[in-house]
Amino acid sequence: MDRLLSMRVFQKVIDEGGFAAAARALDMSPAVVTRLVADLEAHLGTRLLHRSTRRLSLSEAGQTYLSRLRPILQDIDEVDGLASSQTNELAGVLHVLAPPVLATHMLGPLIAGFRQLYPKILLNIDVAAVDDPKIEDYDITLMPTDAAFDGDIIARRISLTESILVASPDYIKRRGAPATPQELAQHEVLRLKTPGLRPQAWRLFNAERGDEALDLEVETGLWINHTDTLLRAALDGAGITSAAVELVAPYLSRGELVRVLRPWIAGRLSVYAALPSRKFLPERTRVFLEYLTERARTEVSRAVLACNNC
Repeated sequence: MDRLLSMRVFQKVIDEGGFAAAARALDMSPAVVTRLVADLEAHLGTRLLHRSTRRLSLSEAGQTYLSRLRPILQDIDEVDGLASSQTNELAGVLHVLAPPVLATHMLGPLIAGFRQLYPKILLNIDVAAVDDPKIEDYDITLMPTDAAFDGDIIARRISLTESILVASPDYIKRRGAPATPQELAQHEVLRLKTPGLRPQAWRLFNAERGDEALDLEVETGLWINHTDTLLRAALDGAGITSAAVELVAPYLSRGELVRVLRPWIAGRLSVYAALPSRKFLPERTRVFLEYLTERARTEVSRAVLACNNC
């Protein structure tokens, strides 16, 4: 027996003044309504209603039971509404986990605009570089990966971009620009640490030849796990590095960096938003994902255009 349903049906019978009226109000057959009330009485071991051909009335036990039942059902409805509002309303706290580079260059620039659109959605952002994040602890976990990512998680791709090779004008003036990828062996190379790769091994791809791959042996002068430090070193003329096109586009447009070895790239990069579940996605999560995706893809398109014009 669905005890909660039986309770609701019993209350509706009293409120509507009869079984037939309750059945119409609940869109049930009179026989089902009668059976559910009878099942409830059998469960309680007492008669709740006095029935006759003319009238329906509460027994003493029925009066006591109904007086306690009404506030209980009201509390249940309020709790259900509160839980549903967490999914359906554009309000509440949105918990986000992001590594430092995405927090600085992807999340940071969009916070003001998003908060203006959705002031009732409060952002609680943790910034940490975690190899194995606890995705279930957050509404959204941002993950930078290569384009071939195929993890066993629930995730939505936010953006796809290229990692291009850049250097400062001062470095190029001092050391010259490499004409071929093989000439990187004679240059200062600055690289971001990537799991599973050796500092001396660098695979480049020709974007104009279907990402035709070329493996090189280079001497890495800086091997670091912090993107902003890597970028700072390149800006200061320490050598040639690779970075996502939207990350370096502002520096390219201002002439603080120049692209080298076009059309060779160091790979294609994706950003994924990992989610704890496919079901019951809160509305605040959905609108944030849409806003984040639109902004990220707009920035990539703008950066590619700016890079092509450099």
